[in-house]
Amino acid sequence: MARPILGLAGERMTKVDTAWLRMDSPGNLMMILGFWTLRPGIGYEALCERVRERLLKYGRFRQRVDQDLAGASWIEDEGFDIHRHVVRESLPRGQARAQLQKRLGELALQPLDHRHPLWQIHLIEHFEGGSALIMRIHHCIADGVALIAVAMSLADGGQAPPPSAKRQAARDVDDWFSEALIRPLTEMASKALEVAHGGAAKSISLLLDPRKRAEAPKALARLGMQVASDAASLLLMPDDSKTRLKGRAGTVKRVAWCDPLPLVEVKAVGKALGCSINDVLLSCVAGAIGGYLRSLGDRTEGQEIRAMIPVNLRPLEQAHKLGNRFGLVPLSLPIGIENPIERVYEVRRRMNALKGSTQPLLAFALLASAGVLAKGGQDALLNIFNRKTTAVMTNVPGPREKIELLGAGVEQCMFWVPQAGDIGLGISVLSYGGGVQFGVITDASLCPEPQKIIEGFEPEFARLSLVTLMLPWDE
Repeated sequence: MARPILGLAGERMTKVDTAWLRMDSPGNLMMILGFWTLRPGIGYEALCERVRERLLKYGRFRQRVDQDLAGASWIEDEGFDIHRHVVRESLPRGQARAQLQKRLGELALQPLDHRHPLWQIHLIEHFEGGSALIMRIHHCIADGVALIAVAMSLADGGQAPPPSAKRQAARDVDDWFSEALIRPLTEMASKALEVAHGGAAKSISLLLDPRKRAEAPKALARLGMQVASDAASLLLMPDDSKTRLKGRAGTVKRVAWCDPLPLVEVKAVGKALGCSINDVLLSCVAGAIGGYLRSLGDRTEGQEIRAMIPVNLRPLEQAHKLGNRFGLVPLSLPIGIENPIERVYEVRRRMNALKGSTQPLLAFALLASAGVLAKGGQDALLNIFNRKTTAVMTNVPGPREKIELLGAGVEQCMFWVPQAGDIGLGISVLSYGGGVQFGVITDASLCPEPQKIIEGFEPEFARLSLVTLMLPWDE
């Protein structure tokens, strides 16, 4: 019989969330960072009241974290003060966007207070005739998809999360293994069937269908071979290309973002080329990064940089449950291909090769395993991937229609997920209100002027659009 794990009062944190909790480093804090710009401005006390009504209905936003030798627990913060978590400030006059970028960079490396719940909202008053909100939330609370749902609950017309029955925390090793790893992986495998195509998806489908038990042994064998192949590919990846974007992270961050591109135009280019919206956007990201490096005199022929891309592994209707339920897949961006058509088709080929992969599930299992280890063991395990990666990249769909907060229109929004270890480049693509935009967060010692990468994104899309129009479609 398994011996019980001794823990503090409160709800035990899952091992995956524990891994994210302990991943903070001086050069990379595990915070999801984002902003909204609002017009007209909103009042501070009205914002506090909206946060009380909506955000605090999620238990995690009232709870602090206590760590012990076995992991961590969520504990109700008896001294919770809304004014500690919703703060007001103003920016220096002039060049509002540049000042907001500077403040975001500062807050990206300002630790949250672990004596209280790990989140904070900054209300920037008098910003371009309105207000701006900066949101900082520790990754151990939730992943990006879940936090989009949280943010939407604050908007006018948004809803607080549905009430949920409290579950008894797992108390022994066997219970934890079932509760924190096997059951989520089974749920995620089912979810993966909705979006993946390939041998792994078919094999899992057969295993889950009791009417096809006779085929289960062959399906299990195929799945085992797929898992072994994907695990080998994940663990035996060579170190990433040595560009100026890869190196030891410092203690200064820079952020930048572009104005939105019309999503309808991106869709039109993708449809004409037989590519997905993601293929088009990722191709433009690769083109912008390659152009930036070439502008500094670097050679990019034949080069690529590897980005880890989160893959959502939960039904969207369960986003209110928070926590981290995503895997990771590595995508090599062909920054050395200057021809936009050649590059977009190469991105499409690489994205198609990832479909049906079990790597997202393997990455989730790896994070769960890391959460069991001591801090030193976790760091050693995850550092294997830090050497093999230059960037973390996310692509999240936001609301199709523009939203309002306290009667003010949300004009623009953007977010960045954290980078682990010495990874110094974060890339975000977010669609919102009929537009899609690109943002980067960089380590200043590796990329002191990320705006120069941003400035290449729209021209890369314009080049791709122009060349698409010039193709001999009548042939």
